[in-house]
Amino acid sequence: VQLQASGGGLVQAGGSLRLSCAASGRTFKNYAMGWFRQAPGKEREFVTGINWNGEYTYYDDSVKGRFTISRDNAKNTVFLQMRSLKPEDTAVYYCAAGYQPGSRYAVEYGNWGQGTLVTVSS
Repeated sequence: VQLQASGGGLVQAGGSLRLSCAASGRTFKNYAMGWFRQAPGKEREFVTGINWNGEYTYYDDSVKGRFTISRDNAKNTVFLQMRSLKPEDTAVYYCAAGYQPGSRYAVEYGNWGQGTLVTVSS
C-alpha cells in the first residue's frame, strides 16, 4: 500500500489541525495504521495507532486527550485530529501501515508516507 500524508501547516499554540493519510490499493482495510512524528534532532516517535476497523486506538501519553485518530476504510484514509497544539508538537508527521495495532516500533510498519510538517508557534 502506498501512503500520502497531507494537512500539515503552521498553527499557533492552542490551535488545531487535521492530518489525512490517503492510501492506494484495495488492501488498506487489512492494515493497522499509525502516526509517528520526528522533531528536528530527535528520533522518530510513536504518536497514535488504530486497528483495521477503528475499534481500538492507542495513544502516546504526550498526546492523549488532545489527538484523535480515526479511519474511513471506504475512502482508504486515516485521519489525525490534533487539538490544543503545543510548540513541542512541532515535527514532521508520518503515517504508516503495519500488522501490529498500536505498535510503538517503527520497524513493525512496512509502509510509510512521505511526511507532512506541523509547526506550532508559541
